[in-house]
Amino acid sequence: MPIVDRRRLLATLGSSAVLSAAGGIARPLVSRAADRPLVTHGVQSGDVSVDSGVVWARADRPSRMTVEVSTTESFAVVRAGASADALPASDFAAKVLLENLPPGQDIFYRIRFHDLSSPAIAGEPVVGRFRTAPADRRAVSFVWSGDTAGQGWGIDEARGGMRTYAVMQKNRPDFFIHSGDTIYADVPLRPEVKLPDGTLWKNLVTEEKSKPAETLAEFRGNFKYNLLDRNLRAFNAEVPVFAQWDDHEVTNNWWPGEDLTGPKHRRLGYRETNARALVERASRAFHEFLPVRALAGEPGRIYRKTSYGPLLDVFMLDMRSFRGPNGENREASYEPAAYLFGPQQIAWLKRELQSSRALWKVIAADQPLGLIIYEHFFQKWGAEGIGLIDGPPLGRELEVADLLAFIKRARIRNTVWLTADVHYTAAHYYDPNQAVFQDFEPFWEFVSGPIHAGCFGPGELDNTFGPQLVYAKAPPKELGQGLSPATPYQFFGHVAIDGASGVMTVTLKDVEDRALWSTQIEPRND
Repeated sequence: MPIVDRRRLLATLGSSAVLSAAGGIARPLVSRAADRPLVTHGVQSGDVSVDSGVVWARADRPSRMTVEVSTTESFAVVRAGASADALPASDFAAKVLLENLPPGQDIFYRIRFHDLSSPAIAGEPVVGRFRTAPADRRAVSFVWSGDTAGQGWGIDEARGGMRTYAVMQKNRPDFFIHSGDTIYADVPLRPEVKLPDGTLWKNLVTEEKSKPAETLAEFRGNFKYNLLDRNLRAFNAEVPVFAQWDDHEVTNNWWPGEDLTGPKHRRLGYRETNARALVERASRAFHEFLPVRALAGEPGRIYRKTSYGPLLDVFMLDMRSFRGPNGENREASYEPAAYLFGPQQIAWLKRELQSSRALWKVIAADQPLGLIIYEHFFQKWGAEGIGLIDGPPLGRELEVADLLAFIKRARIRNTVWLTADVHYTAAHYYDPNQAVFQDFEPFWEFVSGPIHAGCFGPGELDNTFGPQLVYAKAPPKELGQGLSPATPYQFFGHVAIDGASGVMTVTLKDVEDRALWSTQIEPRND
């Protein structure tokens, strides 16, 4: 399958039709379609709270994005939402924060672009929706997963594209936590891959996905590639995303200041040797192409809290930007080499957890706490994750131990950790009675993913914090690792919080929407 030229592809999408809010093809434009700015990659919403939410779209030219808001699908009563310019500096992507919205209400938003040179010329509107968080104790549900378009598995339209997004949408969640690896900037796509059954996986391939991303345009191209998938566009138009990043938004297993001149990056054909330059471009594309709320004075920050009514606060963490090197992870004292979250983020998290009045505190982490993840998998050396060997806390575990002890001392109840990264699904119960480090209260950690990537696992647990494997589903070892999304080993998790009792039900699901395992967690009110 030949590489699809980006300009030709967008011209084809825009010549006779626009993408509808559901991600399909809308009615043809009128005769002056060529003069009208187009919404090129659907619409998105994100970081939705009780009274606000971010909405996003991208145009095909310099344009003014205008947003109208209504509480009815018919837009019988409309109020102006906000506007923003879509300019070349952001690759014509634009997002705005809608504020002063009613709580617990379906919000319909209508986006259109006006040509900056001729404001009277406007494109066709595209409609999206989201629900604001409730102000009272009303039931809440959401889904989470991670890892989109990884290990060389892109969009095979004949196989239905990124099917897990369509399955998650069927669950009608209030929002979606993307637990990182929102793109695979470091993994080029080949047009065809032969599967074990002899059939071919046929990737849609664009110019930017034919090599590892190094330039800003290539990072942007990775986000635009995923948005070519009709399932993802339909999902985005209906379900707000709370997004964080992990490694593949930049390059595999990265840390700040990493040397990019080694064999790993030479083998992949990297020309850029400045890791900080790569991170800066990747971060810019991440914030341009995802509806992440901009924080005052820190527009590039990823860690943040979203209050989702009296039942739930969501804490989105950043386990990449402040970590020390992926080395031996044996530091016995807290020093920069042992950083994972970093002192500033840890102080913020403690402060926000302690001030939270929500019943449940969901901590969204891009990597599990107790799974051993090696920097060098085959040599079984170096820490890419947190744990590495059994025993008392060392290295990055020092931050985790300090945080868990703080949560116990401050009597912060009902914390649940959600994560992805390892490409299989699991439930871990952290029990101090089974741990080497015991100064913490028991808690659950749930792992899910990938959404649309190679599947791996299962991994091995480090006993420092006493994680007990309660459930896991991964491909059998005899089938190999990195299996395609054509197999059933694509996963997501579903969380439902009952409005009356506050009970949290966590269900691990697969791409066929099968409930694989479930548990109910009673909240503590002491």
